[in-house]
Amino acid sequence: MRQQYARRTQVLISAMGVVALAIIVQMTRIQNSAEAAIFSQQAQNYAYELKTFYPDRGEIYDRHGRLLAGNKTIYEIGVDLNTVRDPHAIAFAVSAELNMDYNQILDVINNPPQSLSYIVIADFIEAQQAFNLQELKKALQEQAPEGTLGGLTGLQFKAHPQRSYPEDALASNIIGFVTREGRGYFGIEGKYDTLLSGNAVQVLVPADPNKAFEIPRVQNGTTLILTINRDLQSAAEEILDDALLTYGAQGGAIVVMDPRNGELLAMAASRRMDLNQFWNYNVIFDKSSEFDTAISKPYEPGSVTKILTMAAALDSGTVTPNTSYLDTGSILIGGVTIQNWDQQPWGVQNMVGCLQHSLNVCMVTITSQMGAGIFYDYMNAFGFGHLTGVDMEGEVSGRLKVPGDADWYPVDLGTNSFGQGVTATPMQMMMAVSSIANNGRMVMPHALYAMVRDGRQYNVPAQFAGSPVSEATADTLSEMLAISLESEASLALVPGYRIAGKTGTAQIPVGGFYDTTQTNTSFIGWGPVDDPQFMIYVWLERPSESIWGSETAAPVFAEMAEKTVILLNIPPDYIRQQLVAK
Repeated sequence: MRQQYARRTQVLISAMGVVALAIIVQMTRIQNSAEAAIFSQQAQNYAYELKTFYPDRGEIYDRHGRLLAGNKTIYEIGVDLNTVRDPHAIAFAVSAELNMDYNQILDVINNPPQSLSYIVIADFIEAQQAFNLQELKKALQEQAPEGTLGGLTGLQFKAHPQRSYPEDALASNIIGFVTREGRGYFGIEGKYDTLLSGNAVQVLVPADPNKAFEIPRVQNGTTLILTINRDLQSAAEEILDDALLTYGAQGGAIVVMDPRNGELLAMAASRRMDLNQFWNYNVIFDKSSEFDTAISKPYEPGSVTKILTMAAALDSGTVTPNTSYLDTGSILIGGVTIQNWDQQPWGVQNMVGCLQHSLNVCMVTITSQMGAGIFYDYMNAFGFGHLTGVDMEGEVSGRLKVPGDADWYPVDLGTNSFGQGVTATPMQMMMAVSSIANNGRMVMPHALYAMVRDGRQYNVPAQFAGSPVSEATADTLSEMLAISLESEASLALVPGYRIAGKTGTAQIPVGGFYDTTQTNTSFIGWGPVDDPQFMIYVWLERPSESIWGSETAAPVFAEMAEKTVILLNIPPDYIRQQLVAK
């Protein structure tokens, strides 16, 4: 009996051993199979969650490191209707902290739209206010009897980033803005949106909080340093605003640029907005072209174009500074009679006199001598009809009609010579005339000074758009323009500094005819003449106190130039020349 039992036990043990061996073999086979690898990976995946991480948007600074655009966290305040305990308490707390209507909040909570389980009470709430409500919610929960809910249960706080502009409306036309969705519009924010926003990263994040170290670092967007001088920008905006009031102008712009490298130092537009309230854009601006009129609103520039006409005539050998002609007050071209601005003859004049007295007839005369081919080749080289390439979103080009266009007529050769029948933006005029201030080399205007990424700074080099005229032509014309201003005792003159420049007065076409009572006035100038370090363009739209650029735009230029030489630490000519001589 015992022997039978022992044999049975041995058989059972053997059988169990065989089964165990089979299990081990099978487990080994499974562990080493392709399916096992898949199952293992799936198990690991269940321990992780796929999340998208968005980088902080790059900041924007002026050339001296002053913050123009940064980031902050704001909050959406809402209510979870499934967990709300006391609507009255929520309505009271929120209305008190956010200065909202108690009854409206209560009504929204008690009568929500069907199918909604969550409603938004307020958005774009500052962090401090949200913190105050969170602390109150916490305090009420701590005071509630054990096992019960506090009075603000259901009140929710959702943080989200928002672009922050510490200077509010300052340089708004240059900077542009960012919507809640994170997209940049206009100016620098629009032009460099991709660089500023950076790249979102999708990664598997461990569900285990102890493995937080595995969460990767997301690289922030690129930080930008602008060429803009914050103090000069503020001065330009203040001077422009005062000019609009003083002369009754409907709009305008002031642009300050370094003609040596195209760096934009200031650019003021008449309409500006608080960038922290981007939702007001449609209220402030009727159309997108109004956001930055310096780059997006072409107009007939008028007599400032005479600088370029004279440059073409000098450079082509058509005239010299001492070339004389008899001004009779009118001239016939293309079957149309063109007169001087005062409809009077000025007698014998040289080319300096043509500029000083801004004689339309003189410009038509020398342009006719050049011929359409030469004249329009120069105007094209000066960039008329082309974008400048300025690095701000929203730029448009003006138009230069040329022979062969369906709407070009022979009279256009005459009117184009003094800036009518052709359109350009203030930025286009700045670029074109920079060739005269910069020894014949035309600079491309730009607002970006440098990019900062990974702790490294990459400076943006100056770019040039060609040499429309020779250095000799540019220097000769600068001297002619300086003499012209001095001879007429222009209101654009700046004590202690020699300035070159020209006024512009352009009648505005209304109903197919030029309205002699409505003008765009302008002045473009640079200095010091022997070493140009700044160039300023002033444009006033429809001034009512005077229709003449010499009486409106010229004194505004002088005021802006005086502020510029102070802020840029440019000493008066006699001091600077003494320092150079040493």
